[in-house]
Amino acid sequence: MVRTPLTPEEHERGERLGRLLREARGDRSMVDVAAAAGVSAETLRKIETGRAPTPAFFTVAALAGVLGLSMDELATHCTPAAV
Repeated sequence: MVRTPLTPEEHERGERLGRLLREARGDRSMVDVAAAAGVSAETLRKIETGRAPTPAFFTVAALAGVLGLSMDELATHCTPAAV
C-alpha cells in the first residue's frame, strides 16, 4: 500500500499537536504519560517531535485523557485559524 504524501499543512498540524501534548505533559516523564495512555514512549516521542504527524485517533484520545485535554481543545489548537 502506498501512502499519499502529507501536505505542508498536515505536517504543520502534526507539529502543533506535538507542541500541545508536550506542553500539557509538563514535568511528567514521557514514559509515565505513555504508559498511562497505553502507548509506547517511542510513539509519544514521535508525536511530540512531529515525526508522526497523523497519529491514530484512539492514540490521540488516550493521550488527551491522560493529560486532561479535551478533544475540542486539541481540535481548536491544531486547526489553523481561518484567513
